[in-house]
Amino acid sequence: MTVTDARTPNEPGPSALQTLLTTATSSAPSHPQHLTNLAVQIAHNLEHQHLWTDLRIHNTSPIDSAPLPRPMVSGMPPQRLYIDPDEQIALLQTQKAQGKTGLGEVKAEREWVLPSHLREKWSLRRFADVFEKIGVMPPSNEDEDDEEDEEHEQQTNKWRTKKRVVLATVDDDSTIVYYIVHDGIVKPRQN
Repeated sequence: MTVTDARTPNEPGPSALQTLLTTATSSAPSHPQHLTNLAVQIAHNLEHQHLWTDLRIHNTSPIDSAPLPRPMVSGMPPQRLYIDPDEQIALLQTQKAQGKTGLGEVKAEREWVLPSHLREKWSLRRFADVFEKIGVMPPSNEDEDDEEDEEHEQQTNKWRTKKRVVLATVDDDSTIVYYIVHDGIVKPRQN
């Protein structure tokens, strides 16, 4: 007697995420498979639950092409995640001068996303290791020269001067929470 399928007839097939994880192959053997799977899971969540676009998983630093401490994700959120307080004031003044209210249209920016698990212990040193290997903005196109790309991105938003990542923390029940973590001290937002 041979068994071709271990599932019973009424049992559902694998989920889309499980299929993605089993078909995704690690392009960086220096990273453990569980960290690559974590990055794939975060990218899947950002795309399908939060409508991010142009998602990429990075295994090497855009600065020196050395391996990143762990795979990281970059992508475009549907709207800007963080507005510098000084930029917010400038936008409000511009809108007021035009006789309008609110901030107006604020262009979304590419963001770095740092996948993690709730059980992991993060220290300032571990965050510093990550910030050391990334630029202020993720590269928008891996085929372009990274220095030119970073200069272009810097020019598009003069207010973005500090490195930041979106810390994506996954719990055992697959709940994911997102926090913005800056490299250094930032001015608090005005309410």
